[in-house]
Amino acid sequence: MTFTLHGQAVSRGVAIGRAVLVASSRLDVAHYFIAPDQAEAELARLRQARDAVAEEITRLRQGLVHDGVEAHTELAALLEVHLMLLQDEHLQDGVKHWVIERHYNAEWALTAQLGLVAKQFDEMEDPYLRERKADLEQVVERMLRVMRGVASPVTAAPAPGVETQPLVLVAHDLAPADMLQFKQSVFAGFVTDVGGKTSHTAIVARSLDIPAVVGARNASQLVQQDDWVIVDGDAGVLIVNPTPMVLAEYGYKQRQGVIERERLARIKNTPAVTLDGERIELLANIEQPEDTLPALAVGAVGVGLFRTEFLFMGRGGKLPDEEEQYDAYRRAVEGMHGLPVTIRTVDVGADKPLDHHRRDEHLNPALGLRAIRWSLAEPAMFLTQLRAILRAAAHGKVNVLIPMLAHLGEIRQVQAMLAKAREQLDRRGAVYGPVRLGAMIEVPAAALAVRLFVRHFDYLSIGTNDLIQYALAIDRVDESVAHLYDPLHPAVLRMVADTIAACREAGKPVSVCGEMAGDVTMTRLLLGLGLRSFSMHPTQILAVKQQVLRSDTRKLRAWAQNVIASDEPALLLAD
Repeated sequence: MTFTLHGQAVSRGVAIGRAVLVASSRLDVAHYFIAPDQAEAELARLRQARDAVAEEITRLRQGLVHDGVEAHTELAALLEVHLMLLQDEHLQDGVKHWVIERHYNAEWALTAQLGLVAKQFDEMEDPYLRERKADLEQVVERMLRVMRGVASPVTAAPAPGVETQPLVLVAHDLAPADMLQFKQSVFAGFVTDVGGKTSHTAIVARSLDIPAVVGARNASQLVQQDDWVIVDGDAGVLIVNPTPMVLAEYGYKQRQGVIERERLARIKNTPAVTLDGERIELLANIEQPEDTLPALAVGAVGVGLFRTEFLFMGRGGKLPDEEEQYDAYRRAVEGMHGLPVTIRTVDVGADKPLDHHRRDEHLNPALGLRAIRWSLAEPAMFLTQLRAILRAAAHGKVNVLIPMLAHLGEIRQVQAMLAKAREQLDRRGAVYGPVRLGAMIEVPAAALAVRLFVRHFDYLSIGTNDLIQYALAIDRVDESVAHLYDPLHPAVLRMVADTIAACREAGKPVSVCGEMAGDVTMTRLLLGLGLRSFSMHPTQILAVKQQVLRSDTRKLRAWAQNVIASDEPALLLAD
């Protein structure tokens, strides 16, 4: 019987093949109490398991380096995250507590502490950071498997001799280490029950550029082993047991996709200029210094958003010092070989795992002490980051981007802090470079007061993800209301349009760095509204460039104004 499942589209293309099912990987954990004199033996078991997993991940990471495959830098970065989580002091100290003080056995102690830390991830506002809970769960699961002597479910999945057939992996979830199976092209695509656009599975899918659908709920329960399936990575659809007609239709679409990718690859070095001669800046969003490699590989002309949160994650509350931050920022700047790098100051807060003693669970973390609010509340931490960024600016072009600003008082504080960071470096005789100061427009108040922001900043960057979320009071990760998360809501489009218009009037640069920038269905509209700078995930750049090369901004202006004036913009956008 043919049926269709819907999830989230996270990586383009079509995959057709036989389903390889991976059963739910959660292990049953034995719960029992130990005698006090057994505590050291249990802790030794935990250390052995941790070391074994660390050795395995390190070996896999080195394998990527030896292969020389630059396209897998994001996969390598995720393996590094898993290594970091293995050494997380908060996780280790908590497990010790359960073993020594409560006399839990090793497995029970590990899962008990996982439960506590996982709750803190659930409370995070930032979707990327919230998805890191899955990484922590997978690290713990690998340790449990080592203690139980159980093999990874993915490595045992493909039967010998079947690898010559196209295969599609269907699983509840996948770990980055397990996804190294895709390196050998064993699987043409994959589907998972859970995950979102910022989940580790989505990141790896985009990194490897393979068709994938995540968040397909109970796909792993409904699909049968060896079923023929179609993964439509463009539409976020899984078709199970397709009819011959549907199979033929998607076979044609798959072939066209291959041709289209080859065509896109040919425009990598073509300047992004519209038919009427408007030069468009296509920038990359990155999360690690190593992400500069895939950015350059697709012709990005700079980094429009470097998220610095990776430096602050999984450290048990211990903040990165100036040297560690400087080294990371310098490597990103040098990695872009003279092209500009926009570094966003840390966009986490006291509601995140950086402070494990704060437990205001009744508060809404989205509206709490986060982003610039947290930075201003911790001036020593903020000055440390600003000094590191200024020092990195001595190695190339650097822009500083401040998240979640809403008030004039915050703006003045930021300017004063940047001046103080320069003074501190001057007193030390440290070398640093010039930076441009910019603000994220991601709070409706900032969008409505955009002319105030234009007067105080060198440039603005529209963070459409949070802007949509705050404007519509929608948590896009909450499945019960995610269908109301609408980039084409008239109020959202008008705020975007007004911000672009205000910057153009003032002669200040403006970019869009949210998901909207990489959505090819939005490219013509943003061009018509006057946007000339887009920042997106590297894998989206060539498809957006193709739209740019085919567009005439003069002809798009009147149409774009009609779209934002409409009560139903989606209807006009589809025309």
